Amino acid sequence: MPQHVAFIMDGNGRWATQRGWRRLRGHSAGAETVRCVIRCCRDFGIRYLTLYAFSRENWSRPQEEVSGLMTLLRDHIVKQEHELHENHIRLRIMGQREDLPADVVRELERVEAATARYDRAHLILALSYGGRTEIARAARLLAERVARGELEPQQIDEAAVAASLYLPDVPDPDLIVRTSGEQRISNFLLWQSAYSELYVTPVLWPDFREPDFRAALEAFAARSRRFGGVEAKPLPKEKTC
Repeated sequence: MPQHVAFIMDGNGRWATQRGWRRLRGHSAGAETVRCVIRCCRDFGIRYLTLYAFSRENWSRPQEEVSGLMTLLRDHIVKQEHELHENHIRLRIMGQREDLPADVVRELERVEAATARYDRAHLILALSYGGRTEIARAARLLAERVARGELEPQQIDEAAVAASLYLPDVPDPDLIVRTSGEQRISNFLLWQSAYSELYVTPVLWPDFREPDFRAALEAFAARSRRFGGVEAKPLPKEKTC
């Protein structure tokens, strides 16, 4: 069973368009899938769940859709808070939170603070997030430390970069699931996904439910994770003449 599963939640707009509805209705339906996935992680014993909720590129969408998404995000956090407390789930945010509307940031930070003591499970929302932005930010922080004389350039290694990311204490995702059939990473967890297993399903995010999650976990369990090494296999028995 993976310790950390991350989702690229794709297909809300298409789900709504297929039904002749506005795209925002698809995002609203997708919020119900979020609740389902959180409960599945609880039941399956998965400690870390990361959801790619809003990318930096998503700001280029129509203003009406963006505003509706922000309102939906704020309201969903408020509605979901009791379930986070009930299950001792810690809410965490990664991304450029300063880009978000003030009322959204206020609710997010309130729930972050209220759940900060929990360690049974972690719900991580990637908001106004971009993998390249995160790596560039880490490089800038390291450069600032060098300029202050706190760090020598030769001390900058993979561990130093990892420690400068948004949530350095969170383990890299074991499994990244992308819904809707698109086969790209979309600037998500570029550093952390170096050895993540990828699973793509044609199921649109609003339709994703427990059986689909189980299928992803079964696919993950069937894979051999070698991390650049060679899979150990038993030597064949010697044959006698």
